[in-house]
Amino acid sequence: MKTVLIIEDDPAIITGLEASFTAEHYEVHKEMDGEAGYERAKKLRPDLIILDLMLPSKNGEEICRDLRTDGVTTPILMLTSKGSEMDKVLGLELGADDYMTKPFSIRELHARVKALLRRAPDLHEPEEFSSGDLWVNLKTCEATRDGAPIDLTAREFEVLKYFITHRNEVVTRDMLLDEVWGYDQYPTTRTVDNYILALRKKIEETPSQPQHLLTVHTAGYKFIG
Repeated sequence: MKTVLIIEDDPAIITGLEASFTAEHYEVHKEMDGEAGYERAKKLRPDLIILDLMLPSKNGEEICRDLRTDGVTTPILMLTSKGSEMDKVLGLELGADDYMTKPFSIRELHARVKALLRRAPDLHEPEEFSSGDLWVNLKTCEATRDGAPIDLTAREFEVLKYFITHRNEVVTRDMLLDEVWGYDQYPTTRTVDNYILALRKKIEETPSQPQHLLTVHTAGYKFIG
């Protein structure tokens, strides 16, 4: 479960964001004061920070600048009513990773958040994974089966990596399309099925009787490890 810290002083916006991110299975933390949000960000080290600019006690630009000075690399998405080009440039120069102006689309916000999280390193992610005769290094993008290297395309490795980091969970085709391919691309669920078939041929001893990458009828797939 990814952790999101919302630093925003508008109660209505906080309530709406908390509800939408909770519905998408994020762990949500929130602060309405700038200084409190800054301290919470340093201690919590969330996976993502949604940061308003106009805040009491410490504004968003100061928070962003100070967090980066402190070595906090958490992705920051600035959410603000200040929409001039100079405001955006300043926010990005201070270390923000993305910038949205109010009013905003919740769907676009979630799409941008997912894009930021895909690009960000996962601090909780193990470097290596092994199960049976399968070994995968998630950092170097290497994989072997029974000691022999597996030749995976970049996309195949991203699919495998997603399954490994969500092992023993049911993963739907739409989840894979959204998380691996991204909101700005338009593949079909058939594309996912084709990649699953290709992966099974490479990682399973008997692809027709998979031990790792299982089909969950009417739901999607599950990686056992």
